[in-house]
Amino acid sequence: MSHSNRDQLFQWMKRFVYRYSEKPFRLASGLESHHYFNCKEVTLRPERLSILADCFVDEIIPQMQIEFDAVGGLTLGADPIAYAISLAYQKRGKLIYPLVVRKESKGHGTGQQIEGFWKEVKSCLIVDDVITTGGSTIKAVKVLREVGIQVTHGICILNREEGGKENLDAEQISMQSIFSKSEFF
Repeated sequence: MSHSNRDQLFQWMKRFVYRYSEKPFRLASGLESHHYFNCKEVTLRPERLSILADCFVDEIIPQMQIEFDAVGGLTLGADPIAYAISLAYQKRGKLIYPLVVRKESKGHGTGQQIEGFWKEVKSCLIVDDVITTGGSTIKAVKVLREVGIQVTHGICILNREEGGKENLDAEQISMQSIFSKSEFF
């Protein structure tokens, strides 16, 4: 990535995503924190999401030196990132399937927990917006591994530096983030 992609993302993160409050926020992990990052401010704005995908595809992922044929994670945080990365690869002439992992199996139709062309997939790059404890990412990894998809690496926008990377390491997932919480204060 030209440093302008990461720099632009950092500016948006500081301006729109990061919040500090004396009254703690409750996080998805159940923990509380004075520092809150709402990455939907990046992932649900097309111009920001496009830059984010370019950052992952042109800079972060190539440094990882890995092969994979899908990208995805636990709905909802991972979904726009997975779609954007898949489309960015499409523009570069490479087929990478986006996968959506439901929080639980759907109670109707085929009842599947993974949406997308997962039967065509051998390996998946796991995605999340924010890693705190890594719990939701690990949940998605386990669902993908249960159907025989290899998952060894992951990417996220932000590592909150609260044990998530270490918890993912314990599951043999090497996680790369664009940003760390400590960069913001």
